[in-house]
Amino acid sequence: MRSKIKAVLTKLEKRSNLEKSRKVFTTSDQRMLAITKETGEFFNTLLVGIRAKRVLELGTSVGYSTLWFADALLENHENPRITTIEKNPFKISMSLQNFDRAGVSRFIQIRHGMILDILREMPKKPVFDFVLIDADKENADEYFDHVLPMLKVGGIVATDNMLFPEKYRKIMRKYSKHIAKKPNVRSATIPLGNGEEITVKIR
Repeated sequence: MRSKIKAVLTKLEKRSNLEKSRKVFTTSDQRMLAITKETGEFFNTLLVGIRAKRVLELGTSVGYSTLWFADALLENHENPRITTIEKNPFKISMSLQNFDRAGVSRFIQIRHGMILDILREMPKKPVFDFVLIDADKENADEYFDHVLPMLKVGGIVATDNMLFPEKYRKIMRKYSKHIAKKPNVRSATIPLGNGEEITVKIR
């Protein structure tokens, strides 16, 4: 892993641990709410394995997962592209600082606004190798329907929080059933981190 990216990830992991242990006070709109380190390592390896070049992320938070993606994509290509969508101005500001410190700003485009509004504007062309859905759970079904046409055949949609926190389980079960109705995907829930749905577009 690139040293600058690793340094920023380590700093963010310490911050996340402090938040979870309640050793620092953070308002709800400033909380990291990131994937776990183990999940980041898994996605990093997965993206290297599929030779991913273009990634779409729904829910940037402070850029923790984005940095795992950036490191993997730079293993594969000299000029990868990550598009990440976030509505919270504070988190966008933090993300920009983290991307700059990690030396990856030039590869990342942050789209500021409501995710559904931005997805509706984006061309429905299969250009992405990987999509992470890690935003509000209530719209997960609709997010999936919008991003699937943007995903290349053989590409992957990953969805966080399938198992934890427990308060999301009912709505995420509904999401799994929604995906299962699609004829052109294969999907499985992996008990890693907060629980990840890994969905592969097969045709």
